[in-house]
Formats: sequence, C-alpha cells, structure tokens
Amino acid sequence: MEYFYINPDVAGGIGRGTIMDTSVHPPVVSKLIYQMEGWFGDVIITTFPCFLVVSEVKQALQNIGFSGASFAHAEITKSDDFLELQPNVELPQFVWLKVNGKAGHDDFGIARDLRLVISGRVLDILEDFGIPSATVEPYDGR
Repeated sequence: MEYFYINPDVAGGIGRGTIMDTSVHPPVVSKLIYQMEGWFGDVIITTFPCFLVVSEVKQALQNIGFSGASFAHAEITKSDDFLELQPNVELPQFVWLKVNGKAGHDDFGIARDLRLVISGRVLDILEDFGIPSATVEPYDGR
C-alpha cells in the first residue's frame, strides 16, 4: 500500500477551554475546543497537535475499516474574524481524529517529524470529499 504525508489546512487554533498537557512534546490534549478562524471547504483540518474531519468522512472511514485512529468529540467555536469575514458560512459537523497508529503501517500515523501520514485509501476518501487547501506528498518512511 502507498502512504502519503498530508498537511491539512490550518483553519483555526486551540480554543479557550482546551485541556492540554504542555509538559510533554507533542502536547497531550484531553479536551479539544477548536476555534475556527476561516474555513474554505477542507474535510480535514488541523492545529498542532490535533486533527479534525467532517462527520461524513468519519462515516466513510468506518465503512472501510480503517486503522490507526479513533474519534472523539470536539467543540467548535468561531472567532470574531470568522464571524466578520465569513458570516454566511455554515460549518459542517467536525469530529476530533485522534491519531494513534504507526506511520507507513496503519491508515493513520504520525511520522518522526510529527507530520500526519495516511494510506492511499484514506487519501482517496479525503480527495473524494474535498481537500482543496491540503498539500500531499509521498511518504518516504522517515
């Protein structure tokens, strides 16, 4: 199977109320509040060290029996800039994608340089749903 690095769109950041242990690297997040700054349609978004996907992608991933991640609730808030610049944008439901797999082995994994690695079949799903702002490149095993 082929694997790829993916750099999802950073559509926002860690919101007030997030619970995160920053005494370790990468930080360990136990409660995620994602503050949306601007969203342009990507079905996977990020802010270090977290990833989120829209609920339709969650369902599609569950349908293929994916490996290397689980899902959890994330609260989504909108920044003042988002409300001012994108007042008519309706956000889809996002869920927290908690990656715990091995890069180059599972469908989701984190490389040694902390980049997200996905399988070709996950990339196909993400591309089908839309990742216009993400960058993708072949995984080199590092």
